Amino acid sequence: MAVRVLPTEDITLKIKKTIDGKDVSFRSAFESSSLLMISVEAPRVLGASAAVLRITSDDTGIERDIPLDFFDSVNGNDIYSTELDLGELCGGEGSGLFYYEFLLVRGDKTLFTDTENNVDFTLSERSAGRFRLLVYENGFNTPVWFRGGVMYHVFVDRFYRGEGEVGQRDDVEFNDDWEHGIPQYPEVRGDRFSNNVFFGGNLWGVCDKLPYLHSLGVTVIYLSPIFKAYSNHKYDTGNYMSVDEMFGGEKAFEALVGKAMEYGMRIILDGVFNHTGDDSLYFDRYGKYGKTGAYTNPESSFRNWFHFKNYPEDYESWWGIDILPKLQLNNSECADYFVGEGGVIEKYTKMGIGGWRLDVADELPNDFLERLRKKAFEVSHTQPIVIGEVWENAADKISYGRRRRYLRGRQLDSVMNYPLRNGIISFIRFGDAEMLSDILKEIYASYPLSVCHSLMNILGTHDTERILSVLGDDEIDEVDMLSQKEVAHRRLDSEKYAIATKKLRVAAAIQFTVYGVPSVYYGDEAGSEGYHDPFCRMPYPWGREDLELRDFYTLLGRIRRENDVFSDGEFSVICVGEGFIAYERYNETSKVTVLANVSESSVKYDVCGTELLSGEIYDGKVEPLSVKIIKSAER
Repeated sequence: MAVRVLPTEDITLKIKKTIDGKDVSFRSAFESSSLLMISVEAPRVLGASAAVLRITSDDTGIERDIPLDFFDSVNGNDIYSTELDLGELCGGEGSGLFYYEFLLVRGDKTLFTDTENNVDFTLSERSAGRFRLLVYENGFNTPVWFRGGVMYHVFVDRFYRGEGEVGQRDDVEFNDDWEHGIPQYPEVRGDRFSNNVFFGGNLWGVCDKLPYLHSLGVTVIYLSPIFKAYSNHKYDTGNYMSVDEMFGGEKAFEALVGKAMEYGMRIILDGVFNHTGDDSLYFDRYGKYGKTGAYTNPESSFRNWFHFKNYPEDYESWWGIDILPKLQLNNSECADYFVGEGGVIEKYTKMGIGGWRLDVADELPNDFLERLRKKAFEVSHTQPIVIGEVWENAADKISYGRRRRYLRGRQLDSVMNYPLRNGIISFIRFGDAEMLSDILKEIYASYPLSVCHSLMNILGTHDTERILSVLGDDEIDEVDMLSQKEVAHRRLDSEKYAIATKKLRVAAAIQFTVYGVPSVYYGDEAGSEGYHDPFCRMPYPWGREDLELRDFYTLLGRIRRENDVFSDGEFSVICVGEGFIAYERYNETSKVTVLANVSESSVKYDVCGTELLSGEIYDGKVEPLSVKIIKSAER
């Protein structure tokens, strides 16, 4: 039940939401078939003569004032209530996004609810922060197999060199120094460079390391792009219908999918469908594909897949990067190539993958996203998952002036949880428990519950600095002022490294125990360091791992596997203090309490049970820079 005090008066107002008698006060995303009962409990001394729900449809802009009915008066509190038929509220559309607030009318002065995290609120004398209400389509649900698992993000060229057959190219360089080699980088950050230096990691190598990933508790492997492309990162696709020969081609990919299934793992592919490479079958800027592409042949069948402002030199590209010409997915032939019959989505989904992570989802058209998810569902052997790269709150994201409909039931099952990453880093570095708490509450309230259980919880990716460097380098915010050469060789000293690993243990424990699925960026569990791209893409340190850190990640994976409360249990923040946060995961039979302390003092917190990291009975105290995961006796 959300409760806040009116700052200027000693008054507490309560708002309660229920569906079929179940308290859902901390949630604001519901199926369209729901009947939502809302009640407001106002102390009589407030002097309110009426309570009104003011709600606005974001889709239509129509605002309604709904007077709440006086229900009862109990212990000096007046109770007002109303019931919302959410399907009717959506006007037959099946889904909708709304913003609402409560008005307390008292004489000539009206008070308004004001919220910042979509759960907690204060009262204001003017309209301020409104609550968000997301209504999603009936039957929308995310794959049960995905929840409760552990993802592992593999950057293929830097993970492991397998011995299987791979193709060779004469337009690349090979760096044989796996242990100490530095990724190729430009002299000045942001300048163009070829990205054609490879370390030799391949899909055979991922196959070889499946036993290791299984030991970590990994259930899902998310691969960086594997389609044929010029660069080592493969975000400049050359041919979507071909697995890159330097990674082992389709033979290696099929072997990986099959062997992963034997270990109970599924493969998720990185779908880069917003743009191609300029050196591609579709664009063919350099004539390597027989001059059949849009750039070299004005009569090309791919000509209308791209937008040329002044043919052929001036064309639309991703963020103005001319080696990444932007696809026109509103063109039916272009869209059909990906999501139509026999297209890219169908080919790889039928090969047995578990789903897709969609690069720059903000730039993909609504109808394209809907067709993509529908096609994946039609051809998959099991319910697939579709995850979008979204850096903000996805419930009401606006991109390029358009409100997105990611989580209404037709487009995405999940998103990359960048807000959580921001909250965890702020908590670990600065002790800002309030920020972390607000983010956890807001996301949990704003997204459909099944989406919450399927979020891709990240601490690092190929686009971010290594989490160990972020937590251990006191000068991380000034690193961009250094030369590229200095950044390339910058590492933590032994003292800072020791502190950083302690911080990472706390961060990882939070990542693994809040709602959602933790995604471990390859090498984070082994102590890898590095700063901005490409320095966050160093080869995995085989034989040089931080074994204590790796064992800690293994333990976290086992704790998730052995406690189903982390799969789809409820979530609640129960205490926030300076450098301290406590939250619970619980279901009908189990409860786990997580206590994280990054302050300089021990914190006493009263809860009974077994501390799962140590296996000992919790002694009531959380030491500085530590975390406790406490399982209570079975209910």
